[in-house]
Amino acid sequence: MQYRKLGRTGMDVSVIGLGPEHLVGKPYSQVEEVIHASLDRGINIMDLFMPQEEVRRDIGRALGSRRDKMIIQGHIGSAEKDGQFDMTGDLNTAKKNFEDLLRHLGTDYIDLGLLFFLDSEENFTDRFEGMAGYALELKRKGIIRNIGFSSHNPVMAKRVVETGIVDMVMFSINPAFDLFPAGHSVFSMFEDKEYRKDLSGIDPERMDFYRLCEREGVGITVMKAYGGGRLLSAEHTPFSRPLTPGQCIHFSLTRPAVASVLVGAVSEAEIQAACDYLSQTDSERDYSDAVSQYQRDFTGSCVYCGHCQPCPAGIDIAAVTKYLDIAKLDEQNIPPSIRSHYLNLSAHGGDCTGCNSCKERCAFSVDITGNMRKASELFEK
Repeated sequence: MQYRKLGRTGMDVSVIGLGPEHLVGKPYSQVEEVIHASLDRGINIMDLFMPQEEVRRDIGRALGSRRDKMIIQGHIGSAEKDGQFDMTGDLNTAKKNFEDLLRHLGTDYIDLGLLFFLDSEENFTDRFEGMAGYALELKRKGIIRNIGFSSHNPVMAKRVVETGIVDMVMFSINPAFDLFPAGHSVFSMFEDKEYRKDLSGIDPERMDFYRLCEREGVGITVMKAYGGGRLLSAEHTPFSRPLTPGQCIHFSLTRPAVASVLVGAVSEAEIQAACDYLSQTDSERDYSDAVSQYQRDFTGSCVYCGHCQPCPAGIDIAAVTKYLDIAKLDEQNIPPSIRSHYLNLSAHGGDCTGCNSCKERCAFSVDITGNMRKASELFEK
């Protein structure tokens, strides 16, 4: 395993970490398999935002006497409602759920206490301004060792970093999210063989955020590196062919300030597939060559470029489509976090009026209104 400093936390974290979201509802034997497979391969960091008691207890049991070998990201603001994942801006509820996390894990400290899901002004007010004081109190008491937050929005993430309170952030990074910025022609990526050798093609807002983190010593751990599995799927990738796990991992690890990529896994085989990255050649890892070969007609495929905005109904079309594409990988088992993230948007697919103003601006003839209807069908009923 290889290790990097997680910003100013001073912690050495494995470049490959564990995202165990999909272990919710799985038998203990499967949880134990994944946790032990991770530890045995030198993985020493994992995220644990899931609020369900059973998976928290099972992970704590599986860690057992090796608790001190695993750096845990625990979240303030993650909550449970009727047995399902939820998020809360209520401080008392957040406190109860965080205290329950400690109790269910059988531990008296959390390495990285993250203010949960700061993607909007409302999130900033409820879960940052409303809970930062609690996080600072926990840090003073040694119950959490460092303060962080999770976000998918570079504008809001920059705002949080600029407060100076946080030591790290968990942020969603993958080629589909980064490589197609609004205002930048995706076709230019096929004209320059050196494209993707540096930061010149990344959405400027995201590039500014990564560089800010690097400058301020705020370490980044990565979520959604595989795009919920979509980037690895021949059927669902937005590109002409799927990326490999190694290419996705390497893309994230080449962003400034990134220390660890937390990969979703439900088996030892999936842990091993991620760890195979460590022994790959430079050419096997090279995402620039892979991207340069994606010379196909993108007609009908959303690349999240944002050219379709603004929407008169206030819908963030790219965000809705991202969540829809992940959900479509397995419509019967949509990850609770994806459903919650979708419902947390200020406007949803069901708000689409069918005005088709977006259609005129879409370079790829995507059936946007059809996607909005499908999103409404999957998430809102």
